[in-house]
Amino acid sequence: MKILVVAPSWIGDTILAQPLLALLKRKHPDARIEVLAPNWSAPLLGRMGEVDAVIVNPFGHGEFNFGARRALGRRLASADFSKAYVLPNSWKSALVPFFAGIPRRIGYQGEARYLLLNERHRLDASAHPQLVQRYAALAGPPPATLPQPHLSSTVEQQQAVRRELGLPLDAAPVIFCPGAEYGPAKRWPSQHFAALARLVASPQNPVWLVGSAKDAAVGDEISAAAEGAALNLCGRSSLEQAIDLIASARCVVSNDSGLMHVAAALGRPLVALYGSSSPAYTPPLSAEAEIISRNLPCSPCFKRECPLGHFDCMNGITPEQIAANVTAKLRS
Repeated sequence: MKILVVAPSWIGDTILAQPLLALLKRKHPDARIEVLAPNWSAPLLGRMGEVDAVIVNPFGHGEFNFGARRALGRRLASADFSKAYVLPNSWKSALVPFFAGIPRRIGYQGEARYLLLNERHRLDASAHPQLVQRYAALAGPPPATLPQPHLSSTVEQQQAVRRELGLPLDAAPVIFCPGAEYGPAKRWPSQHFAALARLVASPQNPVWLVGSAKDAAVGDEISAAAEGAALNLCGRSSLEQAIDLIASARCVVSNDSGLMHVAAALGRPLVALYGSSSPAYTPPLSAEAEIISRNLPCSPCFKRECPLGHFDCMNGITPEQIAANVTAKLRS
């Protein structure tokens, strides 16, 4: 059996899709699972044992390009997939499996997908409040305890990336992930990160900032305000390198972001900061994760910027509070 999974576009959502992949492998141990995903997700999928191959989805966020989607589907028609699981809810995300002629095309009803999907699920949000549960339910009634996401990272890979970036091989870093692609309402203020770095950095546990090129500017702000207590690696490392950097961390402090879910899937001690988003919907799936949220009446608002202008949900989480959490994890 060959199964195609159309993956979500976001890094965090891709991690949350892994329990579905594990359930599919459980049901069909000999199945070959291939994932249609954006190029930037390929390093994650390559670290998942359930994934046999990645097919690059060339379409950017919001890009339609009907003709190119039809052409891609027709190219995949000869691959003999027997099932396709379409995780995004958009109409366009179901086009490729349809044009590939895959016999069973499975997903949530979504937006006008009556012809494109022939096994449509209706979302029961009360039964499945978490995104990971919603993905997993596409494989059938999910077990009481879902498989946990897991990304592989060897000591050899971790040492190699440190050599590539000129980092000390014996450091046990505290890693901060200060970015959040969705918008500033999900980001703990840079001055708070800087103050936290000054509180927790030590020769044994240096603070490293990890993120994409889009996070380089905020990383520079934090590094400058930290007065030498934080090394900015944002934009200096690829996603694959970031996986191996995070895998060797003594502790990770992160906004609700893709890298937060990466840290959870690597089993690292994690302090996860929530403001405008909801830990009830997309929590880090790890027993090593500690969720910090002020649970204000105005949150979660799910806005890109604070609609009230005060940003109390994040401003009110103090560096001293998080330093206590980090120190406890370093001692454990």
